[in-house]
Amino acid sequence: MNVSDEILDFLVEQIPEKSLANFKASDEARQRVWTLIAKEKESGLLPEEKVELDDFLKLEHLVVLAKTKVLAAKHG
Repeated sequence: MNVSDEILDFLVEQIPEKSLANFKASDEARQRVWTLIAKEKESGLLPEEKVELDDFLKLEHLVVLAKTKVLAAKHG
């Protein structure tokens, strides 16, 4: 088991299934991400903006994996 799997298992065990299934980033957060993506394509990002975008994408990926794991356990 790698560190990501350990964190993923922890999230799945600690967050109630319904809360995890219903979670989505706020409209404000999603808009910020789209703004950063557009800026990255147009003119490039400042280092701190690149870190912010990368962090969001990594965390979103982790949440998607957690949701998938919950669904797989439910149907498997």
